[in-house]
Amino acid sequence: MEISVRGLGKRFGRTYAVRDLNFAVPAGQVTGFLGPNGAGKTTTLRIVLGLARASEGVALIDGRRYAQLPRPRRTVGAVLEATGFHPGRRGRDHLRVLAGVAGVGTARVDEVLDLVGLTDDGDRRVRGYSLGMRQRLGLASALLGDPAVLILDEPGNGLDPAGMAWLRDLLRKLAGEGRTVLVSSHVLAEVAQTVDRVLVLHRGQLRFAGPLPELAAADGSLEAAFLRLTGTDQIVHSGGTR
Repeated sequence: MEISVRGLGKRFGRTYAVRDLNFAVPAGQVTGFLGPNGAGKTTTLRIVLGLARASEGVALIDGRRYAQLPRPRRTVGAVLEATGFHPGRRGRDHLRVLAGVAGVGTARVDEVLDLVGLTDDGDRRVRGYSLGMRQRLGLASALLGDPAVLILDEPGNGLDPAGMAWLRDLLRKLAGEGRTVLVSSHVLAEVAQTVDRVLVLHRGQLRFAGPLPELAAADGSLEAAFLRLTGTDQIVHSGGTR
């Protein structure tokens, strides 16, 4: 299933958060969604997921808006932030509630707990989870419906190096199964080891869309290309970033 964004714009008053975005996210690959803070990434993801309304254009999943999907929770798995968990609820129970809403059998709960490495912690209350464990629980929630599309905002936040390596392998495995994987991240070194394609936003506009090797080759590295496309190379060179 492909994610396609066509002429997408979102205004807040007279200010555009995103303007005239056009891109596609293909199946079977990991696509990195990059940009500095305030670039419009989260706004775009919220529109794709039906959590915000576009001012112009459309964002489609398999040719339909999110709300038009027959079984959206089983088609798209998403993590926008590692919050929204009841602190007194056990991780396993949190997933059971979501499974009921999505119409997923409870056996799937144990499967996703194992998939994200939380089998031994599923009966702990969420208040005792570290940030990295909450990220894993969020990912388990996204995977409950065995979705064809995954949309993840900073999924590596709070993970230690071993956790980052695990996440990298998992995302590539999921894409290798033919799923569409869109990942927003600020950790460029990790993105460079994980993704196949890159989207770069700056000030609400698309600055690049294409294969990672093509972008990195132009400047020698993903980081250098990112800094050039977002104008932050000038800040670095002038000594404004420490």
